[in-house]
Amino acid sequence: MAGLASLLPGVVASQTPPPASAPAPQPPSEAPKAAPDPRAFDPAGVVEAARALSKKPYKAPAADLPDAFSALNFEQYGAIRNQPGSAIWAGEGSGYAIEPLHRGFVFTSPVALNVIENGVPRRLAYNPADFAFGQVKAPADGKDIGFSGFRVLRLREGKPPVEVAIFQGASFFRSLASGQSYGVTARGLSIRTADPKGEEFPLFRAVWIEKPALAADALVIHAVLDSESISGAYRFTLRADEATIIDTECTLFPRVNLDHVGVAAMSATHVSGSLDRRRSDDIRLGIYDVGGLAMLNGNGEWLWRPVSNRETLQLSAFVDDNPRSFGFLQRDREFGRFLDDDNRWERRPSLWIEPIGDWGQGSVTLVEIPSESEVNQNIIAYWRPRAVMTAGSEVMFSWRQIWCWTPPERPPGATVTLSRGGRPPGAPANTRRRRFMVDFHGNIIADQQKVAEIAPQIVASPGAVSGVRTFINRDRKTYRVSFDVDPGNEALSELRLQLEAQGKPVSESWMYRWTP
Repeated sequence: MAGLASLLPGVVASQTPPPASAPAPQPPSEAPKAAPDPRAFDPAGVVEAARALSKKPYKAPAADLPDAFSALNFEQYGAIRNQPGSAIWAGEGSGYAIEPLHRGFVFTSPVALNVIENGVPRRLAYNPADFAFGQVKAPADGKDIGFSGFRVLRLREGKPPVEVAIFQGASFFRSLASGQSYGVTARGLSIRTADPKGEEFPLFRAVWIEKPALAADALVIHAVLDSESISGAYRFTLRADEATIIDTECTLFPRVNLDHVGVAAMSATHVSGSLDRRRSDDIRLGIYDVGGLAMLNGNGEWLWRPVSNRETLQLSAFVDDNPRSFGFLQRDREFGRFLDDDNRWERRPSLWIEPIGDWGQGSVTLVEIPSESEVNQNIIAYWRPRAVMTAGSEVMFSWRQIWCWTPPERPPGATVTLSRGGRPPGAPANTRRRRFMVDFHGNIIADQQKVAEIAPQIVASPGAVSGVRTFINRDRKTYRVSFDVDPGNEALSELRLQLEAQGKPVSESWMYRWTP
């Protein structure tokens, strides 16, 4: 870590300490001005530190750990806890507190943690007394083994602390809304995800956390990201209430030309759902963090793409120019959709992304990876800029993350509440014909006159659509469309369904890729 520290001279203000001689005379009408503190933290210094890193060959951080921690399993690592009362800023009326996280298990890479108090940064030193180790023997040599990340606690007067975010592992971080459990994971940056060249995982190398003022009601976090191909400076502004909002700003410095970068990346678990039923013998009805990817594109069209656990790797690109918002959503909020008392998938957060500024041309990219494990996050989405990030350039992006039960924006028309697919009743077992059932919900369906004007518009490319039927329940405000698709001998079929009335859309567009 010392090697990194030598590259961070600009993190504190660059003013020269004042000379020992008397200050220059001041006009009578002006009081002497205090000299700036040479130790003061300067956010521009984080950007300069990332820029300096990009001009040097990449050097991976040392991941050496004492033997007692390098071979921990999940249960052993989970038993290492922060000691009660060790949270930084707890009891100081700051509104937030942080807890450094121990290294071990898969979290072997160190990250330098610094806090900023009264404008001055201070490095957090490792102290084993701050942790309870369970059955694991605490280190006895006094060596500073560093930290793997940190968690954020929300503090409210008269209430116990509530964990609202955790930054740990590579550039990964998670958050949630009030009453939820963790699910979707965000990334500072993704590089060559599912690319034949192999994925690269950038790391947060150093972090500076500003002590919040209670009046500000926000926690500001600065970080330096680094990898073989790129470095970057990040600023996160976190506000936790019923939903948690994390505003993210980054400046990226590519070391090499990069044509496959993922901005505002996120990943989630989807093992078995109503479109794939991968685990037909599982007692649970569903196993998934999120049900689909929602998008509001630059043209103002709302799209809903259910995600699925496929037999083969699937990549989908939704080309756009200046996307307005997108995100992974968990729309299934009823326990009966899952019947899982342990994982409570219905309580997982939706993550909604609102780009800030001009993002230009590119595509919202969806990656669906086959998986048999509910521990793995096999569904990934991100914005992939069309333009190549050239070596030596500086690229900036800003976006808002909203970790929530329901996004603040929603389509003005009907939304998809259920997607199912399977073999049509009575069809032979070896048939390639598939039946799909899609339920829409919206106020327009309760209007007897308006619902009579609605007609489903269905396209299969390639493939033939037949057997279209509709089922309307005005009391429940649901409009169900059932249809069959025959893909012939094709290996896939891109499906699209939208409800229209008088030639205009009255629902979001449902899209799905059928594969054998």
